[in-house]
Amino acid sequence: MQQPFRVWEDTYLVGSSEISHPYDCCVYLIDCREIVLIDSGAGLSFEKIANNISKVGFDPKNIKSILATHAHIDHIGSLQQFQQTYHAQIIAHELDADAIESGVGIAAEAYGIAYRPCTVDIRLVGDEQTLQFGDRELKIVHTPGHTPGSVAAYIDIAGRRLLFGQDIHGPYVPEWGADRELATVSLQRLIDVHADILCEGHFGIYQPAEDVRRYIEYYLDTL
Repeated sequence: MQQPFRVWEDTYLVGSSEISHPYDCCVYLIDCREIVLIDSGAGLSFEKIANNISKVGFDPKNIKSILATHAHIDHIGSLQQFQQTYHAQIIAHELDADAIESGVGIAAEAYGIAYRPCTVDIRLVGDEQTLQFGDRELKIVHTPGHTPGSVAAYIDIAGRRLLFGQDIHGPYVPEWGADRELATVSLQRLIDVHADILCEGHFGIYQPAEDVRRYIEYYLDTL
C-alpha cells in the first residue's frame, strides 16, 4: 500500500483507494494553521486516515473542519467518527446536507457499508462562498450534476491555485442524484477557475494547468 504524500506546499493526500482503503475517495488535508480535510473516505479506514495524518506531521486532534464535497458513502463514511473523536465541524451544501444527516440516497448499498449519520454543522447556500481558515481563504463553488449539492473548492498557495474538484469523472447516474445538464454547466465553471493543480476525487493529482483543463474537458465532452 502506498504512503500519504505532500501535493504542494501545505496540501497533502492522506487517503485514497491506494493509501487507506480500496473503497475510499481521495482525502486531502490543507494546513491553514488549523487542519481542514476535503472528504473523509468510505468509513472503513478512519484509523488509517488518522494515522496517515500523523505520518505527514500533523496531529488529528487539530482537525478543525471537514468539507464534504457530496453525499456519497465513499466521501462521507467517516464523517461521524471524525466529528465524534476530534470534534471536527462538518461542512456541506444544503442540498446534500439532509442526505448526510439521514443516510438516505448516499449509495451505501453499492458498497455494502453501514453508514453512521452525522450532523452537518455548516450548511452552504448559493453558488459560491468563501470560508476563512487561519490565514487562508477556501473558495467553495456549488457544482451540481454528480449530486444536487456537489461542491468543489479551490485555494491559492505559494503561487499555485489548487482545485479540489473531486468527482469530475462522475459517474453521472440519475439513481444516485446525477443531472447531466447541470454537470455540463458545472464542469465549464471548473475550467473557468484556471487551476494549476487538480486534486481529483479518485484519480489523484493533475498538473500543470494545461493538464487540468484537458482532464476536465475530457469529461465535459462525454456528457
